[in-house]
Amino acid sequence: MSSATKVLDPAFQGVGQKVGTEIWRIEDFQPVPLPRPDYGKFYMGDSYIILQTTQGKGSAYLYDIHFWIGKDTSQDEAGTAAIKTVELDASLGGRAVQHREIQGHESDKFLSYFKPCIIPLEGGVASGFKKPEEEEFETRLYVCRGKRVVRIKQVPFARSSLNHDDVFILDTQNKIYQFNGANSNIQERAKALEVIQLLKEKYHEGKCDVAIVDDGKLDTESDSGEFWVLFGGFAPIGKKIISEDDIVPETIPAQLYSIADGEAKPVEGELSKSLLENYKCYLLDCGAEVFVWVGRVTQVEERKAACQAAEEFLTSQKRPKSTRITRIIQGYETHSFKSNFDSWPSGSATTGADEGRGKVAALLKQQGMGVKGVTKTTSVVEEIPPLLEGGGKMEVWQINGSAKTPLPKEDIGKFYSGDCYIVLYTYHSSERKEDYYLCCWFGKDSTEEDQRMAIRLANTMFNSLKGRPVQGRIFDGKEPPQFIVLFHPMVVLKGGLSSGYKKLIADKGLPDETYTAESVAFIRISGTSTHNNKVVQVDAVAALLNSTECFVLQSGSAVFTWHGNQCSLEQQQLAAKVAEFLRPGVALKLAKEGTETSTFWFALGGKQSYNNKKVTNDIVRDPHLFTFSFNRGKLQVEEVYNFSQDDLLTEDILILDTHAEVFVWIGQCVDPKEKQNAFEIAQKYIDKAASLEGLSPHVPLYKVTEGNEPCFFTTYFSWDHTKAMVPGNSFQKKVTLLFGIGHPVEIITCGGDDSGREFPLRVWCYWRIRV
Repeated sequence: MSSATKVLDPAFQGVGQKVGTEIWRIEDFQPVPLPRPDYGKFYMGDSYIILQTTQGKGSAYLYDIHFWIGKDTSQDEAGTAAIKTVELDASLGGRAVQHREIQGHESDKFLSYFKPCIIPLEGGVASGFKKPEEEEFETRLYVCRGKRVVRIKQVPFARSSLNHDDVFILDTQNKIYQFNGANSNIQERAKALEVIQLLKEKYHEGKCDVAIVDDGKLDTESDSGEFWVLFGGFAPIGKKIISEDDIVPETIPAQLYSIADGEAKPVEGELSKSLLENYKCYLLDCGAEVFVWVGRVTQVEERKAACQAAEEFLTSQKRPKSTRITRIIQGYETHSFKSNFDSWPSGSATTGADEGRGKVAALLKQQGMGVKGVTKTTSVVEEIPPLLEGGGKMEVWQINGSAKTPLPKEDIGKFYSGDCYIVLYTYHSSERKEDYYLCCWFGKDSTEEDQRMAIRLANTMFNSLKGRPVQGRIFDGKEPPQFIVLFHPMVVLKGGLSSGYKKLIADKGLPDETYTAESVAFIRISGTSTHNNKVVQVDAVAALLNSTECFVLQSGSAVFTWHGNQCSLEQQQLAAKVAEFLRPGVALKLAKEGTETSTFWFALGGKQSYNNKKVTNDIVRDPHLFTFSFNRGKLQVEEVYNFSQDDLLTEDILILDTHAEVFVWIGQCVDPKEKQNAFEIAQKYIDKAASLEGLSPHVPLYKVTEGNEPCFFTTYFSWDHTKAMVPGNSFQKKVTLLFGIGHPVEIITCGGDDSGREFPLRVWCYWRIRV
């Protein structure tokens, strides 16, 4: 059958048109929609296709397609799932990211759809499986691994299955036990508690006892004794035995292969985006993961062949079955793919997303594939972001040499582009008695010495306030809403007052353009609200006028306000406010667009043509949460998918990238030395994201400590303040949140935060919990 006469599988009609998850099971080599109550149930003898649809602000639908292969599924069914995945992708416009998921080695992204975990079930559609509710209860032993998403594996119910390194769950008819190996991870212990809660609801109708037993700590309490009786009595357990499932593929330097005629052939030369041609398919081998990159004008059959070539490549290389395969279409490369390149330049080499979608849609239509959701867009409505409580105390210091000079009240809001400032805003929020917003502001023409001094002095202030402030680094021209709204108004003027700036321009032989009340000054007012207005002094030339904005022109004793024909009333009011702020009491001359006097034009050096179009705003993107590590001194980041407040683990440092700002979040139980390096770590991330994702190198950067999260951080989560107030490590917090108060036996502390508070790291030998 030719590609031009292909018909879309009826099971895929109308899919991908709303945000969420859709699942099909392969039955008799056909995809059959799975009833929604069965989502999350995966039978070991079956294969499944999972479509995850998301939508960013103002963008088309984005798709991830996963095909899950149970360990007992037939090779033919697994092959069908792979082929149907390609067909489903084609029907959606050919731009989905495709993932092969092997039971027991699922990707974090896949597991994030089914938190806290999936528990694969015995049997399959071909074997006429029984539903779990039809089965007699069977005592089961599971091993739990994972800090944020959990991989559950059923192991034989025997003492020999236990070890010192893992966390185990023993599910009996009347009681669920959690066994913590002596060397197990605290965060894995915490996630195991969530699994217990799932088992309790799923198999015990929410009614059963829960007991937690620690490795090597035999207790006389009956629950502890009962646990060991189930294993034939207390006795030493053996070391962990490494199985094939425990083999973690080694990460290797990425190697690019070209796929032609079903074979992968090495591509010579340094890894570069320019090597990827839009009419070919490529394989990028990273060891632990293999990417199949598909050019946007390749045929559907070529794409299927490329995926098959990847399977054969892994077999020929004798890679472990846990090696992941991810297929990516040109123009929709993921962060994990691009991170293998030193940079990912934008430009003519790759079409924009919208253009790419159009070409893919046209191509697939020629091939007879129905295309869904290709041009789906939504209009962007400006939303007011969360802002700090008003009415607080504002203090601003200008950096001058090794000292900071406080600004008089009447000058707060004036920032010179050649200077650096420290801003401290003290306010009262509804949750806590007193909060602090502490920022350094760096003028675009300021010296590196002044910037370093501002950072040093701000750190001293941060420590003196017991580490409680939200600490930020703000760059001239990239001020975030919560910073702008604190000033009434905020105006960025040319020049500088610091000795460092004066010396810099003298050494370079540059004229001093510092704003004074006597100079000719041209000030642009853009933005529509108090939280997004930008008031900046620009060159005094008429070509910079814009019909959508307002301007203030100061020339000697005369001060004009100029109103563009398309400006808003708020901009006009702000223009008058700015003029009064800079030149109190001076009478204003109004110059509406088209009614300007010769005096006005003379001050600007003569009349010129100018723009009458609104300046477009920065791109809005969905937020992403990352963990990080260093490999041979190189920063490596991993995304936390479908993140929530529960992913902010108290032992970790995480990075939240909203594209408009970057937050580095620091848990209370993080090592004090690591806390000190938080800004440097975040800066390394910004440098990397700037080269790969187009992030501005001057994006606002905030340091946020656990327990002191501001509203403009918590807005990216479904935030529960009661969770944030629970003390202890991840395991303690989870016990308290899920089961209430326990009975600690032993307490060993891990230190504390900058305010001197201590936080326990290991608390117990044994807990008994009655629920």
